[in-house]
Amino acid sequence: MKMHVAEHAPGAIVLVLPARNEEATVGTVAERVPRTAGGRPVECIVVDDGSTDRTAAVAVAFCDADGEYAPEELDRLVAPILEGRADYVVGSRFAGEVRHMRPHRAVGNRILTSLVRRRSALPVTDGQSGFRALSAAAAASAVIVHDYNYAQVLTLDLAARGFRYAEVPISYHRRRHGRSFVRLVPYLRHVLPAMWRTWPASAEEIACEPSSSPDRRQGWARPQPPVSVPTGMRSSASI
Repeated sequence: MKMHVAEHAPGAIVLVLPARNEEATVGTVAERVPRTAGGRPVECIVVDDGSTDRTAAVAVAFCDADGEYAPEELDRLVAPILEGRADYVVGSRFAGEVRHMRPHRAVGNRILTSLVRRRSALPVTDGQSGFRALSAAAAASAVIVHDYNYAQVLTLDLAARGFRYAEVPISYHRRRHGRSFVRLVPYLRHVLPAMWRTWPASAEEIACEPSSSPDRRQGWARPQPPVSVPTGMRSSASI
């Protein structure tokens, strides 16, 4: 599945907020989305992932997700891209402030992150973060191999394509409303095979491209000290 970049205001930062049954939090979080980041206008897109409550009706006006991440930190997240230091930036909860993450989720995150790190050869500290940003070129090139979850396969795909990776520390608060779609056994059953398929598939596709961009293959950018746009096919995709 290719990611499509729609037309937006010149130089705008597009913040994508996947949401599923987030009626209780959609309004309050949307009000916190900054109007500008890095001196650029911010445009919000809410992806309603089959909600059965009033998420879609509320989101049209407010643009929200589950409240685990702080949209006020968007400026920090996009800075490495705007400064030309990275093409793909992940907000790392474990490099920032984690508040009240349940122990089993913390352990699961560590294990899956170690797999992403080994598979990608990048110093990933949070492979499941739901707060991330992509340059226009990275977004246009990315391929997501399944529609269950995007987090790990997006990183592996872009790493295989040579896009520069960076992390920035972000804060995290456990959701207070609603329920994540993540259930351990189904999650692993879908995610692990997709992770294994993504890197070879991306590498093979790149080898067939006549004009791949060697200038962007410069590895990773070191995470910045605290001074980081959620994307995805599923809401609450982080664990």
